[in-house]
Amino acid sequence: MPNEKVVLAYSGGLDTSVCIRYLQTLHKFDVISLTVDCGQNEDFKAIEKKALAIGAIKHIFVDGKEEFADNYVIPSIKSNGLYEDKYPLATALARPLISAKLVEEAHNLRATAVAHGCTGKGNDQIRFDVTIRALDPHLKIIAPIRDMNLTRDLEMKFAQEQEIPISSEAKKYSVDLNIWGRAIEGGIVEDANSEPPTDAFQFVKFDNDKAGYLELEFEKGIPVAVDGQRMKIINLIGYINDVAGSLGVGIVDHIEDRMVGIKSREIYEAPAAVVIVEAHKDLEKMVLTSHELRFKRVVDEQWSWLVYSGLWKDPLRSHLDKFIDATQKKVSGKVKLKMQRGSLRVVGRESQHSLYRNELATYTAGSTFDQSLAKGFVELWGLQSTVANMIDRRQRSEDNKNGGGAGS
Repeated sequence: MPNEKVVLAYSGGLDTSVCIRYLQTLHKFDVISLTVDCGQNEDFKAIEKKALAIGAIKHIFVDGKEEFADNYVIPSIKSNGLYEDKYPLATALARPLISAKLVEEAHNLRATAVAHGCTGKGNDQIRFDVTIRALDPHLKIIAPIRDMNLTRDLEMKFAQEQEIPISSEAKKYSVDLNIWGRAIEGGIVEDANSEPPTDAFQFVKFDNDKAGYLELEFEKGIPVAVDGQRMKIINLIGYINDVAGSLGVGIVDHIEDRMVGIKSREIYEAPAAVVIVEAHKDLEKMVLTSHELRFKRVVDEQWSWLVYSGLWKDPLRSHLDKFIDATQKKVSGKVKLKMQRGSLRVVGRESQHSLYRNELATYTAGSTFDQSLAKGFVELWGLQSTVANMIDRRQRSEDNKNGGGAGS
């Protein structure tokens, strides 16, 4: 009888490389490796060659950059996608796309199972498993690293025994990369009190003291031009990564709450994501009312949490998208940012939909704001607080007359 087939999400790294051999030897599967290009900027021919050399019977390459940018990154920009106000969700956004391609190829090839190289400690296992089950609950899901409770040192030992090549970077760090950002784990960065060494970073440079500027233009919440040049979103992200990264901008170093209950020290470099989200949030402040902004912050936080926690396919996300899209109709305009030695700040903005009016805000003689109207407003605004404090003072006075309050 022929072996059953499994489609493995294959990056070419340590975890997924040892998975090929484990799936062959322990599960007796014919392994088909699948690599989805989300902007990793890697040698995909070398990745295919490596997968076949380890033992995959077939390798599939999918160019998913455009789909990733249009259907995942752009919605995240509109949602100011930041988990715990820090992480731009780069890896989290790519996982549902890769999961969808896994299921699609499993159906095409009549495979009975799909596999991934996630550990039991991380969030990616949730993102893969939940998305795959939402798309096809009948497919078997195998995760050798998680299922066998393997650690990184055991994987490297197994790889050496099996003569599976390991890159020098894999020996130091575990890295995940796409157009929206780069995640660095393992090695010295696991020490929460140690500054990450410069060799951990690829985009961000540390030897440039000069100041630099970027001007971003948005149309309906989508960045369409930078420094006066209209670009496709993929090219725009690459341009900003280069410019902002060269000025030291884009490192995210924080203590993150994983879904499995672990607090982990996470290092990301995402110059374009950090810049674009900051600019987008600033433009929203200019064109949306305070009431819209207050509620959208709640929606943005929920949207980011859904994506981070692997619930891309949950109906709630698509419902939130409808509200978010409605708010973006007026989010058009330009935002100017200044960067220097890792710092980033907005220094200018303009929009035809701006709610900012200089004639109202100015303190000069040209102001059209009637200050005399404010007196009654202020009194009414604080009326309940005034009454509540009056009642509290009366109560304390009565308590004192009756022998003192608690603790006297």
